[in-house]
Amino acid sequence: MPKKRSGGGLSPTQQAAKFLGVSVLAGAVLAGIALPAVGALGLAAKGSVESFDALPANLKTPPLSQRTSILDAEAGTIATVYSRDRTVVPLKEISPYMQKAIVAIEDSRFYEHGAVDLKGVLRALNKNARSGEVSEGASTLTQQYVKNVFVEEAGDDPTKVAQATQQTIGRKIRELKLAIQVEEELGKKKILENYLNITFFGQQAYGVEAASQRYFSKSAKDLNVQEAALLAGIVQSPSRYDPVNDEAEATKRRNVVLERMAQVGDISQAEADKAQAAPLGLKVSRPKNGCITAVKGAGFFCDYVREVFLSDPVFGKTKEDRAKIWNQGGLTIRTTLDPQAQESAQQSIKDHVYTSDDVATAATIVEPGTGKIVAMGQSRPYGVDIKQGETTLNLSVNNDMGGGAGYQPGSTFKPIVAAAALEGGMPATKSYSSPYEMEYPSPVAACGGKNWVNNEGAKLANENETEVGPYDMKEATALSVNTYYVQLISDIGICPVTQMADKMGVERANGNKLEQTPSIALGVTEVSPLTMASAYAAFASRGMYCTPIAIESITQRIGNKSKSLEVPKSTCSRAMSETTADTINTLLRGVVEDGTGTQAGLDSRDSAGKTGTTDERYAAWFVGYTPNLAGAVWVGDPKHERKMVNITIGGVPHDKVFGGAVPGPIWRDMMSGALEGKPADDFNLVDIPDAADKDKGRDRDNGRGNDGGGRDDGGNGDDAGGVIGGLIDGGTGNGGNDGGWGNFIQGQGNGGNGPGGRRD
Repeated sequence: MPKKRSGGGLSPTQQAAKFLGVSVLAGAVLAGIALPAVGALGLAAKGSVESFDALPANLKTPPLSQRTSILDAEAGTIATVYSRDRTVVPLKEISPYMQKAIVAIEDSRFYEHGAVDLKGVLRALNKNARSGEVSEGASTLTQQYVKNVFVEEAGDDPTKVAQATQQTIGRKIRELKLAIQVEEELGKKKILENYLNITFFGQQAYGVEAASQRYFSKSAKDLNVQEAALLAGIVQSPSRYDPVNDEAEATKRRNVVLERMAQVGDISQAEADKAQAAPLGLKVSRPKNGCITAVKGAGFFCDYVREVFLSDPVFGKTKEDRAKIWNQGGLTIRTTLDPQAQESAQQSIKDHVYTSDDVATAATIVEPGTGKIVAMGQSRPYGVDIKQGETTLNLSVNNDMGGGAGYQPGSTFKPIVAAAALEGGMPATKSYSSPYEMEYPSPVAACGGKNWVNNEGAKLANENETEVGPYDMKEATALSVNTYYVQLISDIGICPVTQMADKMGVERANGNKLEQTPSIALGVTEVSPLTMASAYAAFASRGMYCTPIAIESITQRIGNKSKSLEVPKSTCSRAMSETTADTINTLLRGVVEDGTGTQAGLDSRDSAGKTGTTDERYAAWFVGYTPNLAGAVWVGDPKHERKMVNITIGGVPHDKVFGGAVPGPIWRDMMSGALEGKPADDFNLVDIPDAADKDKGRDRDNGRGNDGGGRDDGGNGDDAGGVIGGLIDGGTGNGGNDGGWGNFIQGQGNGGNGPGGRRD
């Protein structure tokens, strides 16, 4: 506190402070008795007003920001998010002790005076004059409420907050006039209710209900006298009187409030003494805000919901409009997330890929025919602690929705090529020479009458030298033969393929267009798991593609009123004929029965899908579906640095990772749990005749040859060779001595030391 000079007079600083206090309070008196102008006060300083009458007489009260609840499809809470943690409650749901405590300590004559307390002004004026500084204010509860409205309107903008709280005479006069209007329109009870709902109580708690939950884990209607006194005391300085960080200071302040309540007759002195002797009785609920609080690993889905809200014009014309609604909160968002599917997905991820692994996995499940996203998860936990392996990068979605640049889907793109060919009239029995290695055919027709030309003599090859055609579409799909699909796209042209991809919602994760090149058939264009799951859902729904959706409904609460908001709807359109879809389903059913995806097959119901592994093994995929659900699983290094060679994933060592060996089992376990208890519908299959036996040393009966099924020196297998032979440990046999088909995953079986393996 500044000291007086030796002569007994006030220092220049004290005189200035006294003048400011007197001027402000004098202005308050004049405004309180509604004099027509204040020009005679000389209030022409920066921030003042020219005329009291010129001030707006209406207080535009912004809706109070509240918490938003994000729910799953069964109305279970996924997460609570908020700009300001607040739950608005009516006065009847606030403890009478709380009402009395806040009035006693902040404005004990609240029910006796108007918008301005003249006695309070004179008392403060006298005290400030005697102390030589502005040591006491004279703001009524109504004036404080008006100031809080200004702060609420400013939101999280620090500049606007500073303007709303600046100590200028102009702002004070404006506050006073609005306080008069508020008194006339609302009345005391409503002002008190609004004040208790808008005021900041520290610890991220706005309003008395949030504060009561934060400090005592109970509703505001259940506060006892000492608890109410503690909360009322915090308001003056939430940081100074924070009971969590300074219990002693908070206790002193609480006892001041209790003493004041006794002085004004709200409680007896005996009650005050008893309450003052009681401990604070805190039962703190720590602030829990944002998607980091999401249950069942749904943090990334929660974040996706937020991205949808902020980006979809249905919620507002501009991003600023949408952000304002989101920050205002008070939303109850019911989503499409199925708790059973989400829990199954996250459990499967946890079982197969550890958070500490060099690579990560992401998985998404959608519902065919509706586009509903029912599960979304990944192995890297949601959060901002990089040291703990946390991330906010959603590996399941496109870049503009909080994801990365996407990942090459490998051979999971081949069914899209097949669908384009079938839709154009190509028979499913179509055969190509499919050599082990070849140059890309040239020229190849592209969109817009252009041609792709192989000027550099670019080549491609199958996974191993034993893969030599001819192959038909059925076998080439089951075995994922690269050269077959490049010959197929070269035959039908690139444009039908990119057009089919567009109809199936396949887009690059970075927002760029698909490239017009034959190599697109091998999955060189980066996409997201959500994109692939939604695309394959079109096969499951017999050719109908539905845009993915995450939100079922939204209820917005403003004050004590609620209304429903419009939400984005899935748009369904026919991507291909039912016959084409049924044919693809038949082809991809073979993949999980006796092709590269046998480890992903579901025993109890029809399933279909496709494996995918990229060059250098930076990514591996399995995308599959049943008539009920479609899901995509990706495994890889998000930074595209770690090749999946000589790597341990989920505690299991791998020489080389294939789509059927890691993503496949994740998909199988994920889908098994998600589908438990749901109908086991069947596909509408078509008859695709097998190609004639080309005498290549293998039996085509479900891939089981008596001699191990090896193409070259592949005998010695007991009985598990055939087309895919010993996919796992040489099947039940020993595989071929030179790998061959008895164990095509490069010697991972008991036998098979030859080249084996193939790109799947």
